[in-house]
Order: sequence, then structure tokens, then C-alpha cells
Amino acid sequence: MAQAIEDKNFTQETDEGLVLVDFWATWCGPCRMQSPILDQLETEYGDQLKVVKMDVDENQATPQEFGIMSIPTLLLKKDGEVVEKLIGVHQKAQLKEVVNKYI
Repeated sequence: MAQAIEDKNFTQETDEGLVLVDFWATWCGPCRMQSPILDQLETEYGDQLKVVKMDVDENQATPQEFGIMSIPTLLLKKDGEVVEKLIGVHQKAQLKEVVNKYI
């Protein structure tokens, strides 16, 4: 299960290694569709990939900083740098293809 993060610990939690950040909200149907896929990825990749979730209703500074306009939006960060931005729901195969480029 992906760890929930907030504006105050975003940098600390996403600055090392390969991190997939899920920007979501409780009322977002597509976000709920994306969530189990992310949980599967986290299990499959183990220590190679960290998956975290940020509720955009409770945390507004970070989504604004990264220009998050619609959800779900996924950011893939490698050692603190954003390397991919994916908007909308993505299937597991698509996400694995993206993640594998950076492992």
C-alpha cells in the first residue's frame, strides 16, 4: 500500500531513488481505478521503486508547484528530478514500460 505524503515531507520522501508520486483525491473515480495498479507495481518492484500518494485536497502547495491540473497525475522522480509526468489512468503494462527505463 502506497505511503501517504504531505507538502511538508514531499521533498524528504521523494529525493532519493526512483519514486512514483500519485496525485489523487478521495472523490476521484479514475484515481480509485489507478490505486490498485500502483499497489501491484510497488509489490512487484520491491526496493527498486517507492510509491507514494498525495491527496490534492489536503495538500495544495506541491501540486501547484508541479503544475498538476488534473488527477490522477503520476510523477516519476529519480534522485529528486522529475523524469516523467503521466496524466490520467494508466494500465500496469504502460507504467512498467516507463519505470523500466529508469531502473
